[in-house]
Amino acid sequence: LEFQSLGRREVIGRFDGGRITSDGGGLLLREVDQRIGLLDRLAACFTDHRNPESIEHSVRDLVAQRVYGLALGYEDLNDHDDLRKDSTLALLVGKRDLTGERRVREQDRGNPLAASSTLNRLEYAGIGQLGPLQTDRC
Repeated sequence: LEFQSLGRREVIGRFDGGRITSDGGGLLLREVDQRIGLLDRLAACFTDHRNPESIEHSVRDLVAQRVYGLALGYEDLNDHDDLRKDSTLALLVGKRDLTGERRVREQDRGNPLAASSTLNRLEYAGIGQLGPLQTDRC
């Protein structure tokens, strides 16, 4: 099965081994989102007050990680402490570095996605650094 590419990287679903995931159904969700742009619209509802020089995960990436996690049955934020290593979820989110080897901070290398603590700040944006959800823009 051929899916939309991620940059120059082809995304192909095959059943002959290699990197294996039980969350391959997320690729279908990604296809739908690429056509309707739901995650982009949802991410636009947030105002990002973080220091731009300290950001590794855009608001869109954080929203995508959380939404795909929920859609795949990972409802608890603490699930993302393991999921942050998942290359398939990183592909769904749109990360170019699927293994996290090029992360800025050495302790984050090998983890392409955000930890639960970062996602928690997104969910409580009215309290944290991301800033309030702008419902008038949604």
